[in-house]
Amino acid sequence: MSAIVFPGIGPTRFADSARFFAVHPVARRLVAEADAALGYSLVDAYREAEDRGDQGAYPEPARIAFLVSCLALAEWATAEHGLEPVACVGASFGGTAAAVRAGALPFADAVTMTAEWGRRVDAYFAREHRDVVTQSFARVPVERLEEIRAELAERGEWSEVAGHVDHDFHMLSVREESVERLQARLRAAGGLPLYVMRPPMHSAGFGALREEIANEVVAGIPFTDPHTPVVSDHDGSLVRTADGVRTLLLDAVTRRVQWPSVVETLKFLGARRVYVTGQDGLWGRVEIMTNTFDVVAVRPETALRPRRRSTIA
Repeated sequence: MSAIVFPGIGPTRFADSARFFAVHPVARRLVAEADAALGYSLVDAYREAEDRGDQGAYPEPARIAFLVSCLALAEWATAEHGLEPVACVGASFGGTAAAVRAGALPFADAVTMTAEWGRRVDAYFAREHRDVVTQSFARVPVERLEEIRAELAERGEWSEVAGHVDHDFHMLSVREESVERLQARLRAAGGLPLYVMRPPMHSAGFGALREEIANEVVAGIPFTDPHTPVVSDHDGSLVRTADGVRTLLLDAVTRRVQWPSVVETLKFLGARRVYVTGQDGLWGRVEIMTNTFDVVAVRPETALRPRRRSTIA
């Protein structure tokens, strides 16, 4: 049995998607549908954003292009491998793609929701929590992380866990003035500080943003009950209703990601193979995934690879 995993968004160059969007029939169809929903050319806007160097916090066309690519790859993989997944799951930003693939959210609505959601996020963090960032790091077990957080608290420095990606891979939100001290402490503990994310994510302190998005972005969107269960990336629970999917997406603003819980649920459902559909540098590659499942990375180059034809002697 298998499951489909949609990764969280990461840096992706226009060149990595351009040929896929232009050549692959599923991607071309979804790009055309996205253009109609947006009222502008997604590919042109994506190219122009990269030409301007506008890649800081994922500009609007990059967000939507990532969504389109993930869904096109999932559709291709489903047809190519005859998939009947026991569940879909999206990590962080990938939750929207999971909702579409599971049949709970129309694609056109997902596109316009992603665009407006991103605008609200950008505007919110331009005026609120401007000094908060999220630091990701590896090689730090949970118990050591709690010791480090206790030390921060003793110095009067705020921190909040934004995500547990693996047993020793985490995301921690702190104030920007604490970043250098945190990185030094992580290294002293044998950890490996990775990238710093701005805007930050997944914090109970962002309740006002969640409420704004709920009332002004998501309220009118026609969610339906999913035909395939969606696994919550917050606690591993199975989401089977329209309201549950809507709440799951909104909770991405305020609840931390608990990826080990996702792994446990997929194991419980009997999944042995997971198809990670999208450009992924993290979620399908951590040890908790590769040690548990046969992980199949489905990227644009995968779908564009010529099929092998059998020959008859």
